[in-house]
Amino acid sequence: MEKKQFVNLMDEKLKLIRTEYGLTQDKMAAILGISKKTLIEIEKNRKSLGWTNSVALGSIFSDSTILHDAIGGDISGFIIAMAFKNIEVDYPKTWGGKVWWKTISEKKGYRIQQNLFSRHYRLLDQENHRMYVSFSLKETEEIMEKIFHS
Repeated sequence: MEKKQFVNLMDEKLKLIRTEYGLTQDKMAAILGISKKTLIEIEKNRKSLGWTNSVALGSIFSDSTILHDAIGGDISGFIIAMAFKNIEVDYPKTWGGKVWWKTISEKKGYRIQQNLFSRHYRLLDQENHRMYVSFSLKETEEIMEKIFHS
């Protein structure tokens, strides 16, 4: 999934999330820091949240069942995958992929996993630190090979 697709998904889910949390349009607009008029326009598909407000929505409502079902659980990891695509970064430790993840390959304690819903990949070290995130299995495998040949 690319950023634009993520923004479209968040635009689609905005009203459902608001309803899930029992929020009025006024309250949801205040939480997101947008006007009620803008919120209504987004809910009517006339405007978009954009990247920044989509990230805010995902972060603030990271426990949403609606988002968990749409993304596959780990929304923060998903946002990181999009935000840092093609940028080297030190990722925080994960829980090791006990939920929402399928291990694709494993070598000397390093694992490539794929998210069951979003389909993005991540490379974990022996201590479950996220070393790399990508939507390309080939790129993730190349990074894993570099680790063993450096």
